[in-house]
Amino acid sequence: MHRLFKSILCTSSLCLLALNAARAADVVRTPLLGSDFPIAAAVTVPPGSDTIYVSGALGSVVDKSAPKDSRAAYGDTEAQTLSALTNIKATLARLGLGLGDVVKMTVYLAGDPEKGGKMDFVGMMKSYRKFFGTPEQPNLPTRSAVQVAALAAPWALIEIEVTAVRTHGN
Repeated sequence: MHRLFKSILCTSSLCLLALNAARAADVVRTPLLGSDFPIAAAVTVPPGSDTIYVSGALGSVVDKSAPKDSRAAYGDTEAQTLSALTNIKATLARLGLGLGDVVKMTVYLAGDPEKGGKMDFVGMMKSYRKFFGTPEQPNLPTRSAVQVAALAAPWALIEIEVTAVRTHGN
């Protein structure tokens, strides 16, 4: 009897492990058709998952020798994107999540005076591609990128907010 109970318990445990692994994979990312652009066309989240909303993140100081609160202290759009995504990655890590758990991203870009007041989408993408669609982190979020008149910090060229999901398997 004891042997039968152990066998049932082990089988049940394996089933639970398999179920949790399946749940972790239940987030479905639908790719853009005919494109290798590193965003998903859609993301489907399984029922019962936890949704985590991460506040908009700005970049951090990259040049401490530059005047405080100057654009030079925070860098261009590429540098600010790298820093903002690094900050988001750290926030997610504190929650036991990673960038692969991000399902939705909104990128707010202010016009860059050095680019005639236009947003620097190319600069943003250079840093974005270091975090998403890589062999180490292939999970792509849905994403919107919009130019805004200004951001709260006068030096800010970018603000990024994300929504992440914790499935039952995480």
